[in-house]
Amino acid sequence: MEKHPEYQYLDLMKEILEKGEEQVDAGVGAHTFSLFGRQMRYDLSQGLPLLTTKRVYWKGVLHELYWFLSGQSNIKYLVDNDVHIWDDYPYRYYTEKMKKGEVPELTKEAFIENIKNDAVFAEAHGNLPHIYGELWRRWPASDGRTVDQLGWVVEELRKDPDAHNTLVSSWNPQYLYAMAAPGAAAKYPICHNMYQLNIKHGKVCLQLYQRSADIFLGVPFNIASYALLAMIIAKILGREPGEFIHTFGDVHIYGNHKEQAMEQLTRTPHPFPKITFTQDFKTLEEFRPEFVKLEDYNPEATIKADLTVIGGYNEKLHGKKDQA
Repeated sequence: MEKHPEYQYLDLMKEILEKGEEQVDAGVGAHTFSLFGRQMRYDLSQGLPLLTTKRVYWKGVLHELYWFLSGQSNIKYLVDNDVHIWDDYPYRYYTEKMKKGEVPELTKEAFIENIKNDAVFAEAHGNLPHIYGELWRRWPASDGRTVDQLGWVVEELRKDPDAHNTLVSSWNPQYLYAMAAPGAAAKYPICHNMYQLNIKHGKVCLQLYQRSADIFLGVPFNIASYALLAMIIAKILGREPGEFIHTFGDVHIYGNHKEQAMEQLTRTPHPFPKITFTQDFKTLEEFRPEFVKLEDYNPEATIKADLTVIGGYNEKLHGKKDQA
């Protein structure tokens, strides 16, 4: 009997627990246990690889992906759709300004209410500069243009199905770490930093390179998100989806997630759900999240764990500069 494809994820998490090297984040001191250089492959003709050994927050996956591929970088869209997976990042920036007396003191709950109900406040404090939506669809070119990488990829594959150059990068050294000019360094760490599309046997395949991967909380989102992206692009091109290949650099588990991971490893996977599109669309601009229908998703119960906000610009390592 063929092994359920979800065991790729479970076996990798087990390997990290057993063999991962303990490391400490230089910024906040969080402990991780990590491996370097692994890969998983999912045949999308067999369904969407939305993990079943715990419930994955599907609404968050769907709206976050639309937020990316529509080129947005302000969390207001997510907040308006009651998706709060990105709230911590702009609020972290806001609390730093609070400590300097530059803005009124607000709890996180009040901050998010202001993002939702005050467009001027959201514009001032809800933007996350130089992250995925901007870099996928509005990459800032040196001559003042913006470059629509993902839009170009779709049209290139439409014109040349044998193309080997259809790649989207979110890794822009101009805004990263000590490579950035004063005042331009982004605090948010770009983690899933590059993906390539390729047509094989008439089917649309996507490979993601993820330089840093939180196996317990982040990776289940990443698997579902990029697999769905491959399905969306296949639909735009009038083709079937092929494989999603997930390649990791540093893949790790946080010390405070180990107990939850061990609980997940006791569970048995169920069949993956199916995706159907309720309306046709032939461009990225025509796509809407409400066109996606998830069918037959029957996972085990949610396993909760705290998000650890780490990475990105670090004054101790990269020098004291103003950040974007």
